[in-house]
Amino acid sequence: MTLLRLSPRALSRSRFALSPMAETLGAMRVLANPCRDPWLASWHERHAGPFRARVAADRFTAGLVRLLTTTGWLPDIVALPPIGGLRTTMAQELAPARRFSDAEVRTQLQESDRHSETPTGLDWLDGANWADRGAELMGAIWHDHVLPDWPRRRALLEREVTYRAGLVAVYGWSNALGSMSRRSSWVGEDAIRFSNRPQADRIVGSEGMLFVPVTLTRGTWLCEVPPDTYALVYPARGAAEAGGGPSPDRVRALERLVGAVRARILLELARPATTTELATLLDVSLGTAGGHIAVLRDAGLIEGTRVGRRVVYRRTDDGDRLAG
Repeated sequence: MTLLRLSPRALSRSRFALSPMAETLGAMRVLANPCRDPWLASWHERHAGPFRARVAADRFTAGLVRLLTTTGWLPDIVALPPIGGLRTTMAQELAPARRFSDAEVRTQLQESDRHSETPTGLDWLDGANWADRGAELMGAIWHDHVLPDWPRRRALLEREVTYRAGLVAVYGWSNALGSMSRRSSWVGEDAIRFSNRPQADRIVGSEGMLFVPVTLTRGTWLCEVPPDTYALVYPARGAAEAGGGPSPDRVRALERLVGAVRARILLELARPATTTELATLLDVSLGTAGGHIAVLRDAGLIEGTRVGRRVVYRRTDDGDRLAG
């Protein structure tokens, strides 16, 4: 068992962040395999072919992708903590990933290969400038396969942060962390178990740690910059649910009853969300989303709760019955 130990100050300063790099790595893992996530099915169908063609066209790319999608120990070139909070950009994450020397990259990849499901060695590691080439690959996958879908993904991730932040505000970090992943749990009053492997415990610095959701239904990993900066990447709560919901016939019936946009808002509010998150998800203006929210609220179908400077909406019991 491996623990992340946090002082009271570190715990109080821990926060959420988003990571395009982590999202790209997650997308790579999905595209390299048959799709098991219903909400990603149409995206996977469009992108899996071009992605696999890219991989097959270059030996270095094929070797790196195989390693990144089979290892239990990610190299630092793709697993550094994000530095921009909820507004982290891919450019911000690629810059430090490019700074590793070839010797450092080789050491990282050798460790990853040792923890791979099927270790095959690094005979594909030809030429030089491996950190830069790896960053170019991650940037290309982000641009071609993730960025076009980023508004939808970001909306889901922001809703996850809204949900977890609400739990933290009311119940504290231990409750918020409890259901983040199957592999992570709170231990005592000052530690998080993040791995069953017997490794040295990590001591989180006084600035706290980052919690980074990604749109996967499974998979957790730790990003770190020694000696004390850490980010825990975990599956967003809404991703597993996004492919479900009422049958198409019931959705159409609800749309006829209350209108298409209001029906979608009611269905989406199976998970709490802000006006901005709903507007992004539905691809409508803030004013349009706000107008429909006001009608649903006046009808007693949804209610809002202020969390900091945001108002988070959720369905009432009547809203649940109508949506169902």
